[in-house]
Amino acid sequence: MYQIDNRIAPAGSSGLSDALAATAAIYRKVRHLIPEVEWAAYAPLIVEIERLKRERNAVILAHNYQTPQIFHGVADIKGDSLALAKRAADSEADVIVLCGVHFMAETAKVLNPDRTVLIPDLEAGCSLAESITAADVRALKERYPGVPVVTYVNTSAEVKAETDICCTSANAIEVVESLETERVIFLPDEYLGKWVAANTDVEVILWHGHCEVHEQFSVDDIENYRRQFPGVQVLAHPECDLPVLDAADMVGSTSGMISWVERQRPGRVVMITECSMSDNVAAEFPEIDFVRPCTICPHMKRITLENIVTALETNRYPVEVPTDVARRARRSVERMIDVGRGAGGPT
Repeated sequence: MYQIDNRIAPAGSSGLSDALAATAAIYRKVRHLIPEVEWAAYAPLIVEIERLKRERNAVILAHNYQTPQIFHGVADIKGDSLALAKRAADSEADVIVLCGVHFMAETAKVLNPDRTVLIPDLEAGCSLAESITAADVRALKERYPGVPVVTYVNTSAEVKAETDICCTSANAIEVVESLETERVIFLPDEYLGKWVAANTDVEVILWHGHCEVHEQFSVDDIENYRRQFPGVQVLAHPECDLPVLDAADMVGSTSGMISWVERQRPGRVVMITECSMSDNVAAEFPEIDFVRPCTICPHMKRITLENIVTALETNRYPVEVPTDVARRARRSVERMIDVGRGAGGPT
């Protein structure tokens, strides 16, 4: 049963018909993912969000793990955490609404200190970000003096502020090798760190942090997919454990998976990552059969069209980062971005 916000389009009114007409092009793209009865609830909210964006000069950033009605319906900038980090800094909007999790909103604020950054739900957290604190990083630096710290962007601004350089799953190997050192401290994802260690000669000191979504996948899962769906191509995110990655046909970040699908155009594919990722990519490639593992990130799913409307109407919830923390975290994030521009290396 679905309820339409009566402030936006009373049930049975011409407002609903207008909203359905206004969002018809979007719905054609996602119609094999979202039933019509659900779209009747989403369409008025999408129209209202578009109105509020114009009114407030706002831009919506959406991670690949957001639901299709957000990802395809209202997002202006979308992608993995690296793409969002880069493009947030290029935005000219007065207001940035981050449809993702809290560390992503903090990163957007760090890169845009003079703009309003909102996250629609304060409880949209991350198991990786919560697995380590700034005090933990300081203790590691004391234990391994002089060893550079590479920190995954799935961390708080306070942790980023204690690190030498950030990375994402898309550029982790490149970032580690850019330091031109024999060993690094790699935080906090143990599995991503193992993947980096397996693909570089650099000694990697690991932390015991895991993504609650990706740690659920097993080699048995992949074997079952292959038995049930002959010929399926298995794409795995490097936040999975190393045996899972070894069993996959391709290992890559969310953006890497999308690029691979676009190039290879497999007949059938399964993405060993968060559930909505498959939905969003399937909308772009309807001719490909996507097997859905449907392992859901409960934090990403806290973001809804309804609380995006509320965020834009009431300025809820603004993200703030202390000035000194933001300055030091920005240095680490910008150094990561510079690696992709060919400006990496020791400083």
